[in-house]
Amino acid sequence: IVGGTTGGAGQFPHTFSLRTSGNAHFCGGYIISNRWVGSAAHCTLGRTLASTNSVVGTNHRTTGGVTHASARIVNHPSYNSNTLANDVSMVQTVTTITFNSLAQSIPLGSVHIGAGVSATATGWGETSAGSGATNLQFLTKLTLTNEDCRSRHSTTNAARVHDSTICTFLREGAGMCMGDSGGPLSAGGSVIGSVSWGIVCAQGFPDVFARISRWVYFAFNFKLILIFLLFLAIELG
Repeated sequence: IVGGTTGGAGQFPHTFSLRTSGNAHFCGGYIISNRWVGSAAHCTLGRTLASTNSVVGTNHRTTGGVTHASARIVNHPSYNSNTLANDVSMVQTVTTITFNSLAQSIPLGSVHIGAGVSATATGWGETSAGSGATNLQFLTKLTLTNEDCRSRHSTTNAARVHDSTICTFLREGAGMCMGDSGGPLSAGGSVIGSVSWGIVCAQGFPDVFARISRWVYFAFNFKLILIFLLFLAIELG
């Protein structure tokens, strides 16, 4: 995140780090339940279980926290790598995530979010060209209508703003960067978006997130909410 603020320990306990088997951070995400985490399909597509770990309960990019190996990776079956439509994924952990002050699940927002909503993005992405964040960063921005978002992008990039995306903007010099992909955008105690794409980094264009409410469909009585098509993929897989 460019132009963000360093988060305190336990300030964003739902945010976690996706890392390689060598403990290198490559994307962010959010904790859905004690066995499932969410991220972006472009982060997990083509990855093996052995090379994908979820590290929860730490604000540091390389140290601390608890590492959970992956039992299953489920990318949205209609994800399009060219248009970035349906850019959502879920990872099932081998071991149960223990909830405490540093690691907590977050509800998936089921209400359509319009423009002018204050929302906070979190991530360990670059804070400037070639410089990754050591500690978790956060940035609060306002949501836009999709029409406004498209008008601020080139014609080519505007075509990648779908009904299933949500955009935010603050100012030039404040926005998402490499390594923030998959990380959560939250508002009102729920995650409403997951970092999908942007014009790197913070050059004055809106950032684009997968719109979580688009896929929220099913709720278990223990507060686990699954994304509809991903739930079907799990059941039919």
